[in-house]
Amino acid sequence: MKELFQYWQGFALIGGAAVAGLIAQYLIFKIIDLTSRETRTVLDDALVKHCRAPSRLILPLLLLHFVFPIFDLPAGVLIFMKRLFGSLLIASLAWLIINLTHMLEAALLERFKMDARDNLRARKILTQIQILKKAVIAVVAVLAVAAVLMTFDRVRHLGASILASAGIAGIIIGLAAQRSIGTMLAGLQIALTQPIRLDDVVIVENEWGRIEEITLTYVVVRIWDLRRLVVPITYFIEKPFQNWTRVTADILGTVFLYVDYSAPVDAIRGKFHQILKDSKLWDGKLWGLQVTNATEKTIELRALMSAPDASAAWDLRCEVREKLIDYIKQNYPESLSRHRAEIQHP
Repeated sequence: MKELFQYWQGFALIGGAAVAGLIAQYLIFKIIDLTSRETRTVLDDALVKHCRAPSRLILPLLLLHFVFPIFDLPAGVLIFMKRLFGSLLIASLAWLIINLTHMLEAALLERFKMDARDNLRARKILTQIQILKKAVIAVVAVLAVAAVLMTFDRVRHLGASILASAGIAGIIIGLAAQRSIGTMLAGLQIALTQPIRLDDVVIVENEWGRIEEITLTYVVVRIWDLRRLVVPITYFIEKPFQNWTRVTADILGTVFLYVDYSAPVDAIRGKFHQILKDSKLWDGKLWGLQVTNATEKTIELRALMSAPDASAAWDLRCEVREKLIDYIKQNYPESLSRHRAEIQHP
């Protein structure tokens, strides 16, 4: 009878501590909601969203940790419950740390807008955050699992015996994982040095696209026709590639026309400038039209223009090409490319 009473008393204390922890968690977040309602920021919303669920476990488990000394339970049951609640506390703390990384990412996404015209700084910050977030989550998960396992004596002894005989095994594992470790280090190097960032315009394997996702092991490039090119992260460390937005999103575009020697270059140059001034895609910084080559049949005209980004540059080039061809065709049809032949009668 006495032993049964001890069990009921212990379970009542556990239930009371759990309920008290849940009430404390509810009151804390209720106070946060009431005090920050008028001056609520995105960081406050992210804090409440990502920390509310883990705190429902952490606060009751912390109260249980403090009331354990007054439990009057058999030693075996008490040890089991300590290990169980200790493991749950470690797991919930790891959950909280991982959610804090998501909270930080959400706050930065609100501060640094990716849809802004000049989003260079935003892409730089968010690239670092995404890669470092994945690294932190991996490290926290490994440490949490290790900490939970080390709370059990048998696993601790097994770990000690593995460490004692890890000489040759460590060398073998190191050699086997050399490429994987190198790949992860390359991911961290990308985060720090940033040869690429999220939403960068790149030419990879002769494909034009934008950096859509960066992980510790691979990069996803969204190609212009919406295909996805998945490239190992080491590619951007070991091989050359083009980054059109490394320093700024501004870019120069060119259009080449091949016309007859009789073409009025000054008139075409004036029309080209007028087309740019009428276009919403031109940023007004730079333009020019020059004769860049002459062959036995035609002369080459290069129209150079600036645009705020790669997408606008592509559309502007197409617009200029279409309108210049139409202008020459309507006003100077004799200046279109032609073949000359001289026929002599005997």
